[in-house]
Amino acid sequence: MMLNMPRRTGPTRKLPYDPIAAAEALSAADPKLARLIERAGAFTLRLPARQSPFEALTESIIYQQLHGKAAATIHARLLASFDGRCGGDHPSPEQILECPTPQLRSAGLSHNKILAIRDLAAKTLEGTVPTLPQIRRMSDEAIIDHLTQVRGIGRWTVEMLLIFRLGRPDVFPTSDYGVRKGFALTFEGLKPTVKVTPELLAKPEAMERRAKRWAPWRSAASWYLWRACDLAAEAQARSTGA
Repeated sequence: MMLNMPRRTGPTRKLPYDPIAAAEALSAADPKLARLIERAGAFTLRLPARQSPFEALTESIIYQQLHGKAAATIHARLLASFDGRCGGDHPSPEQILECPTPQLRSAGLSHNKILAIRDLAAKTLEGTVPTLPQIRRMSDEAIIDHLTQVRGIGRWTVEMLLIFRLGRPDVFPTSDYGVRKGFALTFEGLKPTVKVTPELLAKPEAMERRAKRWAPWRSAASWYLWRACDLAAEAQARSTGA
């Protein structure tokens, strides 16, 4: 999937909604999207079995603006630096705040990411960042309002949390590069072989207009738009013999 997010390697759980029903409803609502769904196949998104908002957002901050493999290495180093002291698989907010800066730097974290993770830890302790039971009772917009108060966390990061960690069904991240490219490929005639420049990406306003017919399954639609990018890359590789 064309998405700079952590790959799930541990235990997973099913979505809190029916992925088959979501795909069928989207296909019925939009013939062009239906053709993409037919090409891409089953909607296979799974969620992490257990991951607190603090843990998920720590991981998301590390992954920002980095290649997935490099980010995964940094994340693993961070966790390893607390090995035997966490009482679990992940350091607590208190441990992040108390640990010396050289320890975080040695894991590969930049100055800005250290500040962001420490702010995330502080806001978790003060209650701005909800616990997992609390966040499950909150609306999407309430979650966005709370979490974007944390340094380094914008709307896109929270939208990824909503889709990939909480399994919310109706999130449509119109600022995401992959979603915009997938929309252009699917609905605006963008060719897989064309080098994509910013002006060729779909505009959020046009995306939102069409996506009205996709509610309340826009998370699944987003997943398929990311898959459109994957399919385009596969087609281009076949055409060049790569």
